Amino acid sequence: MPVDDVVANTDVAPADVAPADVAPIVEMRGITIEFPGVKALDGVDFTLRAGEIHCLMGENGAGKSTLIKALTGVYAIDAGVITVNGRPESFHSTADAQKAGISTVYQEVNLCTNLSVGENVMLGHEVRGVGGINWKATHREAARHLKNLGVDIDTRSGLFSHSIAIQQLIAISRAMVTDSTVLILDEPTSSLDRAEVEQLFGVIRDLRDRGVAILFVTHFLDQVYELSDQITVLRNGALVGEYPAATLPRNELIAKMIGRELDDLTAISSSASRTIDRDSAPLFKATDLGKKGVLEPADLEVYEGEVVGFAGLLGSGRTEFARLVYGADRADSGRIEKRGSSVRISSPRNAIDQRIAFSSEDRRAEGIVGDLTVAENIVLGIQARRGWLRRVSKAETDAIVKEYIDALGVRPADPNRPVRNLSGGNQQKVLLARWLATAPDLIILDEPTRGIDVGAKADIQRKVAELSAKGLSVIFISSEIEEVVRLAQRIIVMRDRRKIGELESHDIDVDDVIDYIANEAQENVA
Repeated sequence: MPVDDVVANTDVAPADVAPADVAPIVEMRGITIEFPGVKALDGVDFTLRAGEIHCLMGENGAGKSTLIKALTGVYAIDAGVITVNGRPESFHSTADAQKAGISTVYQEVNLCTNLSVGENVMLGHEVRGVGGINWKATHREAARHLKNLGVDIDTRSGLFSHSIAIQQLIAISRAMVTDSTVLILDEPTSSLDRAEVEQLFGVIRDLRDRGVAILFVTHFLDQVYELSDQITVLRNGALVGEYPAATLPRNELIAKMIGRELDDLTAISSSASRTIDRDSAPLFKATDLGKKGVLEPADLEVYEGEVVGFAGLLGSGRTEFARLVYGADRADSGRIEKRGSSVRISSPRNAIDQRIAFSSEDRRAEGIVGDLTVAENIVLGIQARRGWLRRVSKAETDAIVKEYIDALGVRPADPNRPVRNLSGGNQQKVLLARWLATAPDLIILDEPTRGIDVGAKADIQRKVAELSAKGLSVIFISSEIEEVVRLAQRIIVMRDRRKIGELESHDIDVDDVIDYIANEAQENVA
């Protein structure tokens, strides 16, 4: 059912400046949360006011989710104070937060598809009579709450029969059944098309105008400026600052999110200035590669020995593009060529057969196998290519493992140590070694230096530059734009799950890339 058929037009222009003189509904002061070996939040302050749409911004690992979980009772805080409506609160569960008037709607709609619309809206708050639940009155109440959001649908219809957009509105309606004063929306638009987003934004603005305080999390930069009154930026678990959206230019927001501190990496022979022969056919070429709701159709060429960087904010489509190239996700449009010949890559198996390797950004879930040794992890890729009936011999394993432990500086240099006992940087080196051992023509490195120390970061960057100089083609994805500019000859710029352009890195700097991402005039350049 189209959203337009069931949602009234509630589109209201956002406020130019957040009502800073309004007393806060939520105040979080000095919030600190530590996990073993990690300080996820370090003395963070956050303020949320009535009648305000407040965007929480930051790259992956900045602490956004942790702050939300502290506010909703999922995580206990180690230090700091949370005040709601002027009263100090100590949340031990999500139920405690809900009692204080705080409700959350997550990216993955947390509803029961086997129940009706009305049952979902009123779940846990059904109208009761003498004989138990009064279903007639319950559905009448559900319809009233939905009508408050401008939604007019049959409450007895099955939830499964409605689109994701309608389910989002039903989830918001359920959150408002308890007359919440604070509504947290975590990536609510990730699965919606533009028309559905506009209708959802109309509902959100209407709630704001009724005095609800809304904490909005999104990776879509355009949506931040379309909807928000106030922006708070986190980076590496610390507060960067709070700003009225109307006074914070896009390029400044991006710079605050990614940070401009220079790292102390040792000098690297950058491959960015190397000349690439683009007169012959590219090693890899994708034309109109895309997947509905994931990535708008885009082109990509990678030449032999070239490092192609992907730049863009988290959620811009960098990883999604790479996964379609590798076949980890199946594209529904486009064609692929390898050295001028058409090839089919609809699975990682196809990609491996074409000597394309992929090192995932999630090295724990999709990379290393923690219970296996360093040696077993390194030869895993070779063994997978050969099949389990053609075992890699011990002598061959020993030779391969020694070569890559030495080449990448894996420490400690113990092939029999369980890989889970290595540092993050050394685990990343083991993962890189696994794929290099398969002798790929093209390797996709998704965030290969995230969360590792400066020394390991330098080692990996140096190795990428060295390998590309020897003819290996690389797709290099990183949230650190300095890193992309340092290593890549050409940079694919992504925003809002689409390719918005390409830049030659030999004559640009980090500010140029930031300006390109932020500049609306460049949107349609490809």
